[in-house]
Amino acid sequence: MTAPHAKLGDFGFAGDDTVVPFQVGPLDARGRVVQLGPILDAILGRHDYPEPVARLLAEAMTLTVLLGTSLKFDGKFILQTRSDGPVDMLVADFTTPGSLRAYASFDAERMAEASAAGKASPADLLGKGVLALTIDQGQHMQRYQGIVQLDSTSLEDAARTYFRQSEQIPTEVRLSVARQMIKGQNGFDGHWRSGGLLSQFLPEAPERLRLPDLPGGDGDNGEMPDPTDDAWAEVQALVSTVEADELIDPTVGPERLLYRLFHEHGVHVFEGADVIDDCSCSREKIRGILDGFTEEEISDSIEDGKIKVSCEFCSTHYEFDPTDFVTRN
Repeated sequence: MTAPHAKLGDFGFAGDDTVVPFQVGPLDARGRVVQLGPILDAILGRHDYPEPVARLLAEAMTLTVLLGTSLKFDGKFILQTRSDGPVDMLVADFTTPGSLRAYASFDAERMAEASAAGKASPADLLGKGVLALTIDQGQHMQRYQGIVQLDSTSLEDAARTYFRQSEQIPTEVRLSVARQMIKGQNGFDGHWRSGGLLSQFLPEAPERLRLPDLPGGDGDNGEMPDPTDDAWAEVQALVSTVEADELIDPTVGPERLLYRLFHEHGVHVFEGADVIDDCSCSREKIRGILDGFTEEEISDSIEDGKIKVSCEFCSTHYEFDPTDFVTRN
């Protein structure tokens, strides 16, 4: 919660579910930091996900809001994985200015086997496949999509690879998720929390953006000198000191975390962007889709005399009378 009478820049001003942009001028670094709390409980609470799946989806949501809040236009940012692991698909999308929704698809039997074998890390659950990051600028505008290969890769590493290959912007990403037990009136209740930090190197001189070359093929002895800019090297070193529990600790908060990291150089924070649990489904939108069905497709969709549709994102259930569509078709 926002502290009483707090103002921009004060510790605790942003609170949960608010993405805080920041800039460290002397190091030519910009980025965003966030702590998610109630929004995770709301979205994950609608699905009966095993804890490792919920944890992975929370990571995906955290990364999505860090990237989605960078959009400077009305549009949508979509994160989606397709892979051969126990969690075969993750989808999280962010619609400007602050609407988030997400869901996961998984194989229950394979999930149980992975958990029993102690192989339930995010990389284990994803397996091999692809991560697609899509920017949708709306109707009549071309989508932009970047694809990153997943090979037992964490979402953190995949995001770094995306920015290096597709955007060519030096980027560091840190993600942390935990389920905290908090004492309530009827005992202890579990509440989800996540934290994320994204920092990018954006100097005015383009030549300073050059990163070390990617590893070569046969004969690469790994002795190539490292041309990483000193300022970016310092940003990387500072970000690497962040502990996982700091990212999610509500007593630390985004502003205090940024101060801990960059106070020697001076860090400037900007007005935060609130994120809300907001699914875009509606009865009217689904009716519009059904209006395009043929009579045969309508017939195949009937269950117990009704057409039943459930939204994968928010678990809202809709029912329609088939005769409303059959007679028209």
